[in-house]
Amino acid sequence: MQFITPSGLLKKALAADAVASGALAILQLAMPDALGRQLLLPRALLFETGVFLVFYTVLLVVLARSPRVWAGLITFVVIGNVGWAIGCAWLPTAGNPQPSALGVAYLAMQAAAVLVFATLEYRGLRSSVAHPGFATSSAP
Repeated sequence: MQFITPSGLLKKALAADAVASGALAILQLAMPDALGRQLLLPRALLFETGVFLVFYTVLLVVLARSPRVWAGLITFVVIGNVGWAIGCAWLPTAGNPQPSALGVAYLAMQAAAVLVFATLEYRGLRSSVAHPGFATSSAP
């Protein structure tokens, strides 16, 4: 396993992602019915992704505060953000549900934000200091 000392950019990107994800989690968990009516998105989708975002936010906070992190986990976060953006872009074209114009804008803003976070986190990963000698071993 490759560990890194996160660069300042990576720490700031993870922290910003955590703030945005946490805010979205609070919004979706506090108001799933009202959001569902306004956005024409299923309440269950909003609530369940809100629950996911709580755990994701905790992970991001831990990563942003850690002096060393596993590079593979940061890569997973970057890929996950790209996947989230793809999901947000795909959902309005899926046909069911058919979000309102406000719902499409809500999804588009999420897609744009997570692509920005993915880019910043990737750049932050690339500018972090690798520790090739600091690896775990499976040998007894």
